[in-house]
Parts: sequence; C-alpha cells; structure tokens
Amino acid sequence: MNWTIHQTIMIQQLKVNSVANSSVLQIGTAGSIRSLSNLYNTGGFVEPAPELGTSEVNPVALVPLPAPR
Repeated sequence: MNWTIHQTIMIQQLKVNSVANSSVLQIGTAGSIRSLSNLYNTGGFVEPAPELGTSEVNPVALVPLPAPR
C-alpha cells in the first residue's frame, strides 16, 4: 500500500523550554522515530573531571550572556 501525504506547516512562534540529551523535537509527520544515544570520549580523557571548587566565584556565572530584551 502506498501513501502520499501533502502537508503544509506554518509556525509563527516556537518556544522550547528545555533541550536535554534525549530530546526529540518533531514538527510534522514521521513514520517512526527510533531512539539512539551515543557517548564518545573525543578528548581522550582517562579519568573523571575534577569537582567544581567551593570558591566564592560561581564558574557557571562566568559564561557571557546577552542582555535581556
């Protein structure tokens, strides 16, 4: 059996609250979505990363962010 599907999608605004390692964002139709998760050590590291220090400076706060609108 053959199916022919014609679809038009118009998106005025799309807000994504969260994106995680296993997120799937689907717009439209799909026959099937199979999950796949791969973990690669592209840096050739041989031991765990050191723990974050308990200093006064929060290292996450050092990421430059644009001014809010």
